[in-house]
Amino acid sequence: MKIHIIAIGRMKAGPEQELLSRYIGRLVNMGHARGLTDVVMREFAESAGKDAAGRKRKEAQNLIAALPKGAVMVALDEGGDSLPSWKFATRIGRWADQGIQNLAFVLGGADGLDRQILVKAQSLLALGPMTWPHQIARILLAEQLYRAMAILSGHPYHRS
Repeated sequence: MKIHIIAIGRMKAGPEQELLSRYIGRLVNMGHARGLTDVVMREFAESAGKDAAGRKRKEAQNLIAALPKGAVMVALDEGGDSLPSWKFATRIGRWADQGIQNLAFVLGGADGLDRQILVKAQSLLALGPMTWPHQIARILLAEQLYRAMAILSGHPYHRS
């Protein structure tokens, strides 16, 4: 399985990018034994549209175009499921066991995700009730993906 993180907004060089890279590296290293082949990051600039609805529509076009064919899409949205780490791991493990080749996590811009993304997604995921800047949301997602792989591998990183 290949994991795709497809996001609006670009990470800049600095400590956030370093931490994101560290978790993605750990995820890839641990994930090989569980069939993870790669983690791919795609970033798109925020739309410069004048209104939120127009910006979200334009951003959705880029996000949808970046989805690999046949990918399971997980949209990060405040209205999504707020899962404990072990349940998130179970969901990822189930997709891997089903032979899913591409698992895509989609993160919107400052205005959130357009409805066309939300209805197309197979799963909606919230990183809690708070709003996070896109840099931190990516770090939280990468850490939880690494934690999920640790749980699925029986590694002691996660403690219940």
